[in-house]
Amino acid sequence: MLNLNLGQELMQRLDTLGRCTEEGPGLTRRPFTKEHHEALTVIRGWMEKAGLDISLDAAGTLIGRKEGPLGSKTLLMGSHQDSIKNGGQYDGMFGIALPIIVLEQLKDKQLPFGVEVLAFADEEGVRFPTALMGPRVLAGTFDMACLELVDKDGIKLKDTLSDFGGDPSALKDCKRSSEDVLGFLEVHIEQGPVLENAGKAVGVVTAICGIERWSVTLTGQAAHAGTTPMTLRRDAFAGAAEIAIMLESNCKKAENIVGVIGNINVFPNVVNAIPGCAEFSIELRAGVDESRTAVAKDVEKAIREIAHRRDLGCKIVKNYSQKAVPCDNDLMQLLNKAVKTIDDSPMHLMSGATHDASAMSDLCPVAMLFTRCTNGLSHHPDEAITADDCYQSIQAMHAFITNFKGINIS
Repeated sequence: MLNLNLGQELMQRLDTLGRCTEEGPGLTRRPFTKEHHEALTVIRGWMEKAGLDISLDAAGTLIGRKEGPLGSKTLLMGSHQDSIKNGGQYDGMFGIALPIIVLEQLKDKQLPFGVEVLAFADEEGVRFPTALMGPRVLAGTFDMACLELVDKDGIKLKDTLSDFGGDPSALKDCKRSSEDVLGFLEVHIEQGPVLENAGKAVGVVTAICGIERWSVTLTGQAAHAGTTPMTLRRDAFAGAAEIAIMLESNCKKAENIVGVIGNINVFPNVVNAIPGCAEFSIELRAGVDESRTAVAKDVEKAIREIAHRRDLGCKIVKNYSQKAVPCDNDLMQLLNKAVKTIDDSPMHLMSGATHDASAMSDLCPVAMLFTRCTNGLSHHPDEAITADDCYQSIQAMHAFITNFKGINIS
């Protein structure tokens, strides 16, 4: 039986890592900075204690490896050490610290496969206008042109990577062969309220959502707000408001689909004028691309009908699309079996956020284990988890690794 204090030990380790931050509320740790270096020093110490072989690859990913039998394949685990500005100390870092603790418990046990814990440098994309660099390098999908991107201080990604100990010229050499990899497992805080609402400590992720984003412009007629009768108005904002309610209704009726108008601008934007123009965004996310596409078709049709009925001009531009990533069925079944060691009825749920696992899916089968977070809050200084939930997550991960036989995953 695992030591009951491991949950508290994990919390203490994450508290220590949380002190590797820029000044200000919450946690701010950008890639390839002094704070990043401090964090990797802490993580190296954990890896050494677990008896792992440690290396830093050309993309700045810190790797801790437990060697398997000669010729065996490798199970990859991990997450990201970077944060958004003023974020929380569990997003990403939880998925690095937890598997290291599990491997520490297996330090003297020979597994039938190799295991690596990956501490990726840049998942959030808060310093440079790119993201998921580490996993994309391993999968061979990283756009080398991104090395020329600059941060707000005008520093190029390739220069800061070199200064940090990486090697921009060797990134292509980091590409892994899918023939050598069994799969990638990422444990992460949920970042939402579903598990807490269900009273569950952990959940098995079924898919990482696909995303599409639109820019919508409604054009009516700006006019005096006091002299234009309600029946004669071409109010662009009123049209946008109706569209917002329609979007909410359509997404509620569908399964595992979410949508939002997160940004809106109206013109002329003064207190005594009818808005003649409204520009706003629409974002849709779903775990199944076909479901998202069907809802998107209905939403677009409804937008045009609303605009026509209100005598508004309408322009819709779809400016971003990202495919959904289904988790591997075999890995999910193994993870489900592991979760049953702590919960007779494991919960399955979609990830509404993007993770390192989404980029790793271009290399190998992926799976994710979610852990409950307090009030579903994340990307916030008050982000929180409990030692008991940490312990249950450790148990599930330990069961997954010890019962995994290193079989080929289809």
